[in-house]
Amino acid sequence: MPNSLLYLLSTLIWGSTWLAITFQFGDVPATASVAYRFLLAGGVMLGWCTARGVSIRVSRQQLGWIALQGVLMFGVSYMLVYEAERHIPSGLVAVLNSSMVIFNLIGARLVFGRTIDAKSSIGAVMGIVGIALVFWPELTSVRGSASLPGLGLGLCAAILASCGNLVAQRNREANLPLLPTIGYGMVTGGLVALLFTLLRDGRLVFDLRPSYLGSLAYLAFLGSIIAFASYLTLLGRIGAARAGYVAVAVPIVALVLSAQFEHFEWHALTFVGIASAAIGNVVMLADIQALLGRIGIGRFARA
Repeated sequence: MPNSLLYLLSTLIWGSTWLAITFQFGDVPATASVAYRFLLAGGVMLGWCTARGVSIRVSRQQLGWIALQGVLMFGVSYMLVYEAERHIPSGLVAVLNSSMVIFNLIGARLVFGRTIDAKSSIGAVMGIVGIALVFWPELTSVRGSASLPGLGLGLCAAILASCGNLVAQRNREANLPLLPTIGYGMVTGGLVALLFTLLRDGRLVFDLRPSYLGSLAYLAFLGSIIAFASYLTLLGRIGAARAGYVAVAVPIVALVLSAQFEHFEWHALTFVGIASAAIGNVVMLADIQALLGRIGIGRFARA
């Protein structure tokens, strides 16, 4: 499969999952929907590994780190994402989620001691400004106070997901098997959401409506398996920096779909904010020296 198709699959699927989540709303608690999604996706991924002869055996110590990654990345963070979408349009939650790139930068500095260079600082500031501009019309409207819970939940989700990314980075550096780690992580996140639902509600509810079943299948198989497989294949071929540009396009796709199906209104600040956030992500992800070399400036800069 060509890299362009892998990029397109990752972007379009992940960009559309934010809207697909809204079809999960109804009688089923959001936490239960998270549980169903990731228990199904994780079980299928582990089954696929077994069928392909990929060992899913891990040590008890490894399982502890995998579980922590799953709780943060697939459990609590997604529980907050689902709740956030009850308050604000799905496209705005996707924009908030893009702030994860900024939190990843800060977390890498605090946990791994990595230097935050000028390029990353400029990109982070542009990202923060862009997100603020996108949300400004929403927060200054008469519905602004109603949007605050969604804003808070979305930001908390991005922070926790970023913490999950830091654990994932640690697990990659410890050479934990990639696909089994994701599979076990999804199962762990699903179990946490399931336990929370049972403790809070005392029972489980399921929805047999076609819209619920269809969105669950889409989120579990395409959003949680196919998109991850496409992205990880792309990452292996072209590297993390270039594959990271998927994060630039996903919020744009999500906002376009939100405008079409949720009546989200684009304002002038929306365009400016998306441009600022996207450029900020590009600045943080780009290899500036290589870029200058491609356009013929690098040789003068080194002279």
